[in-house]
Amino acid sequence: MKCPHCLIDFHNQPIETDLGKDGDGFWHIEKSLCPACNRFVMILISTFAKGVEISRALVRPKAFLRPSLPKEVPPDFAFTYNQAAAVIAESPMASAALSRRCLQHLIRDVAGIKKRDLAQEIDDLIGSNFLPTYLSDAVDAVRIIGNFAAHPIKATATGEILPVEPGEAEWTLDVLDGLFDFYFVQPERLREKREALNAKLSSASKPQLK
Repeated sequence: MKCPHCLIDFHNQPIETDLGKDGDGFWHIEKSLCPACNRFVMILISTFAKGVEISRALVRPKAFLRPSLPKEVPPDFAFTYNQAAAVIAESPMASAALSRRCLQHLIRDVAGIKKRDLAQEIDDLIGSNFLPTYLSDAVDAVRIIGNFAAHPIKATATGEILPVEPGEAEWTLDVLDGLFDFYFVQPERLREKREALNAKLSSASKPQLK
């Protein structure tokens, strides 16, 4: 998991402590210690009698911090991403739904792939061989971690708030970070460097880069 304090990934080995039962169900705390920053991560979880999870909420820290998006990311993508990041502590399900919607928006409007559902669009994006391997694998993991085969509605109704697998919400945001860098950040920064180089070449009466 990614530590919500320092944003460093670590292997999560949580310790669970039962708190008891009240009128809303059974309660327990899931506690992990980040080896990087030596801070506790605590999640309050409620369940039904048979262990079916009702809710989970990050209680230490109060919010899951994420780095600010680069300025090159277009506002419409940044808005949905930031909404997903803002609610991840209170509702991983809502966060994952917003992230899946953002991912589909990116695949359709930037990659130009429009299919019946998100699963098919991911297939076509990977099959295009346009992405570097590390990003293709990361995008494919969205489907695997999200268990689209068992929960096909995730692929067809991307905005629906549905149960999520552990780490799914965080991973989808991580994948969006990588895709934003590939589609928006690096091309824009290379364009700026090219323009700066062409300005130097022009001042020296040299041919400019095309």
